[in-house]
Amino acid sequence: MAYNIELTPAAAKALTKLAKGNRALLKKLDQTILALAENPEPANSKQLVGENPPLYRVRVGDYRILYHVDGDVLVVLVVHIGHRKDVYRFLKR
Repeated sequence: MAYNIELTPAAAKALTKLAKGNRALLKKLDQTILALAENPEPANSKQLVGENPPLYRVRVGDYRILYHVDGDVLVVLVVHIGHRKDVYRFLKR
């Protein structure tokens, strides 16, 4: 059973920005995001503590993909994508 993938405007903007710089990184991020459709909680994902609704993160090199899984409607919502030094600042807003 495959989930639908949706991106927030912030995630889409970050992905577009990364697309201009590093094609290899973009390919890895794209593969990881598409893999979330088949398995929204892979072995290398972790649930972030203290977030409501619960957010998960998956590592792709020095970059992180933050996402939320809605099992009722089979949607994986990618909330933010960014370098590990900046991505968690997004949550403090």
